[in-house]
Amino acid sequence: MKNKKDKKLKRKLRIRTKVRKFKKVPRVSVFRSNKFISAQLIDDSKNLTLASVTEKDLKGVSGTKTEKAKSLGLLMAKNIKSKKVEEIVFDRGPYAYHGRVKSFAEGLREGGISF
Repeated sequence: MKNKKDKKLKRKLRIRTKVRKFKKVPRVSVFRSNKFISAQLIDDSKNLTLASVTEKDLKGVSGTKTEKAKSLGLLMAKNIKSKKVEEIVFDRGPYAYHGRVKSFAEGLREGGISF
């Protein structure tokens, strides 16, 4: 019987193989903990992290975790645009696309990033 970690790793690898098909486009990888959410813009062809944001970068933003995730997505979109990137691939990792991960993605879209 598979334990919880094995299932999570299998889900993560399944998503990552689908995302890596787009090698020319940088990916935004999301990490969600119980308290915070963070994201990185990664260029897989050069193995570089181009930009990163965490919830700790949001100064003076209050509200629920979901509202903070959306404003973090807007901040990440601003950082991505400063790097002159218009299109990305969204890597949600082992997390389901709902809640904070979904609102982060909506924040990216509202910021003008397409994926």
